[in-house]
Amino acid sequence: MRKFAKQNLLFPFLILAVITGCTEHAAPPPDVPVIPVMVGQSMEKTMPVELHAIGTGQAYSTVSIESQVAGIVSAVHYTQGQYVKKGDLLVSLDDRPFQAALQLAEANLAKDKANEALADVEAERYQKLFDSGVVPKEQLDQQLATAAADKAAVEADEASVQTAQLNVSFCSIYAPISGRTGAQLVYPGTVVKADDVPILVVINEISPLYVNFAVPQQYLDPVKNYMAKGRLSVQATPSDNSAPEDGYLSFVNNTVDATTGTIQLIGTFANSDLRLWPGEFVNVVLRLSEQEDAIVVPSQAVMTGQSGDYLFVVKPDMTVDLRTVKVERTVNGFSVIAEGMKPGETVVTDGQVRLIQGSKVKVKTSL
Repeated sequence: MRKFAKQNLLFPFLILAVITGCTEHAAPPPDVPVIPVMVGQSMEKTMPVELHAIGTGQAYSTVSIESQVAGIVSAVHYTQGQYVKKGDLLVSLDDRPFQAALQLAEANLAKDKANEALADVEAERYQKLFDSGVVPKEQLDQQLATAAADKAAVEADEASVQTAQLNVSFCSIYAPISGRTGAQLVYPGTVVKADDVPILVVINEISPLYVNFAVPQQYLDPVKNYMAKGRLSVQATPSDNSAPEDGYLSFVNNTVDATTGTIQLIGTFANSDLRLWPGEFVNVVLRLSEQEDAIVVPSQAVMTGQSGDYLFVVKPDMTVDLRTVKVERTVNGFSVIAEGMKPGETVVTDGQVRLIQGSKVKVKTSL
């Protein structure tokens, strides 16, 4: 009995010792790190409905100027790459052979006019003699025919003079449009042929200017529907990423390119400062309409994972909620959220890499 009682007395002390030992060696709970982040707000905003594409500049019109007469180039009045206005003198040909031909035609005209005048007088005289019964009808008819032939000769000479005058005028070649000249292709002394090589110069009209671009065929119906409501705005940003040039959609092709599944569109731009250039690649934005009260967040808040797009929403207790969202489009630094957000929520815009669901954060103005 004494032995049993002694064991019963020691048992509580053993339990107490075990409990005390465990308490002294237990690790303290780890501190939860507070992660610094930058934040933004979701909001309602009127956002444009736009299509983005890569386009190329295209001359509004291109003219390859050729000589209309055969001759020798006597002077070139333009420099390659020069901007010329409609009516500016470009090339002069040696006009001396054509001036001589003009003088010959004018001389023939003067001679035949004199013959015509004489024939008219004689025809009038024979008409009076015939009326008096002095000459027979055959002589009158012969004289009238001679007068008609001389009149026809005068008309032919007048046509020859006009042709010679045209040939002289063709020796001075003027710009038919305003635009930028290409490379200089002829020099003084070059022999040119009528409507044949060499081409004298190529002029590209670049003010206004076309921009050619293509969009996927699924946007064809929306484009046509919005065009029916009014002119659609197009912006083209040059390759130097300077300010965009404003224009309008002027052409929708009548067929879809079966090889690429795209539809060709053309925008027209005033290009008054000549910032756009034929053949240059430009970034094109076609604005279809505007969406009112769209829910948007700063685009840098949206991340992409295996399950799609997501972002971190900062809750009132300064912890974050990983939120899956559906992004409709991104415009001018804002992502339009179709599902998963409401206005006025705080979202993390920088520092997301260190975050997980439930992470505690603090807001900093800069990282």
